[in-house]
Amino acid sequence: MSANAAPRARDVIAGLAARGRYHFASSELRSALGVSEQAARQALSRVAAKGEIASPARGFYVIVPPEYRRLGCLPADQFLPALMEHRNARYYVGLLSAAQYHGAAHHRPQEFQVMLGRNRPMIVCGSVRVAFVARRELAAVPVARFNNPRGTVLVSTVEATAVDLVGYMHRAGGVDRVAGVLSELGEDMDPERLVDASESASILWAQRLGYLLEHVGAGDRAELLKEHVRRRARNYTRLLPSAGAEGSPRSKDWRLFVNADIEEDV
Repeated sequence: MSANAAPRARDVIAGLAARGRYHFASSELRSALGVSEQAARQALSRVAAKGEIASPARGFYVIVPPEYRRLGCLPADQFLPALMEHRNARYYVGLLSAAQYHGAAHHRPQEFQVMLGRNRPMIVCGSVRVAFVARRELAAVPVARFNNPRGTVLVSTVEATAVDLVGYMHRAGGVDRVAGVLSELGEDMDPERLVDASESASILWAQRLGYLLEHVGAGDRAELLKEHVRRRARNYTRLLPSAGAEGSPRSKDWRLFVNADIEEDV
């Protein structure tokens, strides 16, 4: 039966694509073919060998149109929403990947960065790489919807992206790169929404973010955030959490030890 399963599988997959669906579960294909699990697996392997489908996660497949065969997969944002629905997982695109959606085009990450409620292993699908970052208070982070050829993807708002970039500087290329991204995003930030976005994170992140926004010339966007910090911040913190603060200058407004020389990476 498995010898005939591959061409029949291609017919089922072609039918899905014709209806505008570019993802399916292996169990769904097996049911459609009426074959054993082993036969379905062999059929999928034969179709995958032709580059027509790819599997970014166990039991989950995407249909790869000719224009994406060189990638060996669909672009991450085109299969991510369906995969997260398949896993019943809340998510949003974040950090440098989110910054690209908001116009910071000069800081393309090597991997597509996605925030989840807990850590997961990286996805490698052809030349597509998806890195997952655990984010506390995930449900409280403001998000926006962006369209792509396969539907919509959830992305942190420009203000929430700025908050996360400061909170995860080590995942975003360091303080110089984060400062460079903030210099591109600053003019698009709404001061009130910036305060709202900061509520989903530690006040320490707001202290660092406000200082960096002032440093890159977007201090006018951070005035309400400064009031927020004055009300909430009880202690001084370090701009770079991983470095010492001895001898560092202080920013009284942001209750911050400025323990790094910043050269914006633009």
